[in-house]
Amino acid sequence: MIRARKTKQRDAVRAVLEGAQRPLSVDELLKAASRRVKGLGVATVYRAVGALVAEGWIETVEIPGEPARYERADKGHHHHFQCEKCDRAFDVAGCLDNLRKLAPPRFRVKQHSVTLYGLCAACAP
Repeated sequence: MIRARKTKQRDAVRAVLEGAQRPLSVDELLKAASRRVKGLGVATVYRAVGALVAEGWIETVEIPGEPARYERADKGHHHHFQCEKCDRAFDVAGCLDNLRKLAPPRFRVKQHSVTLYGLCAACAP
């Protein structure tokens, strides 16, 4: 694991991610971390995210058609829910045991990703 130098900006991004209950985009990280470090810029957030990914502390959450989001790497295997109204992503605990059975005979699934789409509790009517 690579450990980058410690900065107040990176500490602010790390603190935001430590308290996050869902994956966050760079824009969401910038907004939240700016409350801790005045004058924080988007380029600095990208550098902090890159360093935290490189050290293995966070991982990228890829949702098709959406900007990358980031979450702590210690969460274990799980899936995500994408709100179609507010565009926030949320963690979905657990995994369906029978997903590997969907593959054709003699195919070997090495990994998978499931994203659910709909309205989050705050956006649902």
